[in-house]
Amino acid sequence: MDRLTAYRSHIRTLLQRYLSRKPPGDDFEVQLIEDTEHDHYQIFSVGWARDRRIHGCTLHLDIKQGKIWIQHNSTEDDIAAELVSMGIPKNDIVLAFHAPSRRRYTGYAAN
Repeated sequence: MDRLTAYRSHIRTLLQRYLSRKPPGDDFEVQLIEDTEHDHYQIFSVGWARDRRIHGCTLHLDIKQGKIWIQHNSTEDDIAAELVSMGIPKNDIVLAFHAPSRRRYTGYAAN
């Protein structure tokens, strides 16, 4: 398996775990959105929780330039550490939610 195929597989495995994370009784869906042609992957929630509209991204990862870019993470989990535990080197993970000027201090790839 080449590196790109492996990264896609790891991202799917990671995101599958978040599909079931929904409070019981609320009327919203947790969706996995995959654009495998352009390598965009998201967990997205849509619907209603009591009288409140739910519509938003929980996780957003991309593969760009051979690296996994964590664009958004609204969970309490360290998604980057989970990817490392799957065997992805830190220098192939970009914490894109940090400003480009600050990424070099994260211990992960700057870009």
